[in-house]
Amino acid sequence: MKRRNLLWYSLVFAAGCTTGVNSPTNSSEPMTIAPPKNLKFAVTDVIGIKGLQEDYELFRTTLEEILGIKIEFFPVENTTAAAPALLSREVDIVFAGPSEYLILNSRAKAIPIIAIERTNYHSIIVVRADSPIKLLAQLKGKTIAMRKIGSTSGHLAPTKLLIDAGLDPTTDFKTVMLDDKGVQALKKGEVDAWATASDRYKNILESEGLSEEDFVVIFKGPLLPHDVFVASNQLASSFIVDMRSRMMNHQDKLIKSLVATKANQKYKGSKLVIANDADYNMIREVYQKIGQGSFL
Repeated sequence: MKRRNLLWYSLVFAAGCTTGVNSPTNSSEPMTIAPPKNLKFAVTDVIGIKGLQEDYELFRTTLEEILGIKIEFFPVENTTAAAPALLSREVDIVFAGPSEYLILNSRAKAIPIIAIERTNYHSIIVVRADSPIKLLAQLKGKTIAMRKIGSTSGHLAPTKLLIDAGLDPTTDFKTVMLDDKGVQALKKGEVDAWATASDRYKNILESEGLSEEDFVVIFKGPLLPHDVFVASNQLASSFIVDMRSRMMNHQDKLIKSLVATKANQKYKGSKLVIANDADYNMIREVYQKIGQGSFL
């Protein structure tokens, strides 16, 4: 899922969540007793109604059928807008990437419903085939192209790999955010390494007219935290449990509807799993290490 600048995130929250962040929204007494008559559904990295209709209409109607409740799209203006919307009960269900999940969980006390596990979702560190760099520790003092600030696979997870290799992200290497153009910068020798997602690697090379023979993957990280469906904590806990059960029981139908669009091919072969908050501690750690701990 797409990410945006962390400092800009903070400004959005200052404007949209000031009164809501400290509200007692984590009460043990649910505000909603009976199942809702309808649900509002948002996707954090899809801006506007058109994108939702193009990429998630079949999924929306499938989930509506499975839950037996009318579901309407709730378009967001940016990737953090779902947090204040959850706090104000304008939206009930949000599909979020790992980074956005931490925002929704910490700022809006969102409750994980279910996660989607992608079969080939790892961060990789790539160098040129003729590079003398063979180990992550050798990237000390080097420049590394990453994707976008806040990207799980293209920023936070690669940073964690470098931290685990003994490097300090604030002093030991330089990071430049070049999106998918990082591979061209690596090819031209403008950077020493490039971080990306394993499930995007070949597609990016193909789109840029480059060959795998020109590059070497020097490190492949562990499976990354999952994208996750979260619910407003103002929904009854019994309803959330029932929703989770129904989604698990009909996951084949849900995944099929999700991957019916080109934009969601990355979920092909995925499966639904129980969301575990501890799986996202890696991202929390990186935010701390890069000096953004207060962000969460």
